[in-house]
Amino acid sequence: MSYEPYPGGGYQPYPGGPDGGLPECRQAPPSVLNAVKLMWAGAGISLISVIIGLVTIGSLKTAIEQANPNLSSSQVSAVATASVAAVVIVGLLGVGLWIWLAQMCKAGKNWARVTGTVLFGIDTLFQLISFTRSAALAGRIPGLIVWLVGLGAVILLWQRPSSDYFKGQAAPW
Repeated sequence: MSYEPYPGGGYQPYPGGPDGGLPECRQAPPSVLNAVKLMWAGAGISLISVIIGLVTIGSLKTAIEQANPNLSSSQVSAVATASVAAVVIVGLLGVGLWIWLAQMCKAGKNWARVTGTVLFGIDTLFQLISFTRSAALAGRIPGLIVWLVGLGAVILLWQRPSSDYFKGQAAPW
C-alpha cells in the first residue's frame, strides 16, 4: 500500500525508502557480515583461552616455582591465583568486547569499527612485546590466533563496501 503525501502537508519523502518514504536500514554487505563472523570467532577463541588458563593452573604453579625457587608454596599459590584471576578478568572482558563490537558493527556504527581497529592496534603492540619475553611458543599460539582473527576483521571492516555501509548508516542530522 502506497501513501501519497497530504496536499500542502510538507512531507517530502527521502529517496530510497520502499515507498519513497523514510529509508529502511540497509542490509550489511558481505564484508561486514564476514567481519562479524570473525568477531564471534574471536570471542569464542578468547573464551577457550580463558578455560585453558583455568585448567592449566597446576603447570603455572610449577613454572612459577622453577622461575622463583625462593618463594614459599603459599607465595607460589598467591602468584598463580593472581595470574589466573588476571587472565580470567582480561579474557572475559575481551569476550564481551568482541561480542559488543560485532553487534555494533553489524548495526553500522562507525565508532565501533574505529574502536575495534584501535583495540587491534593495541593488541598488535602487546603481541610484539610478548616476543621480547621468553615464553614457549605454545603459550603464544592462542594470542596469535586471536590476533589473526582481528586482522581479518579489520581488513574486512575497512573495505569499500563496508565503508559505504557505515557511511550510509550515519544519521542524516
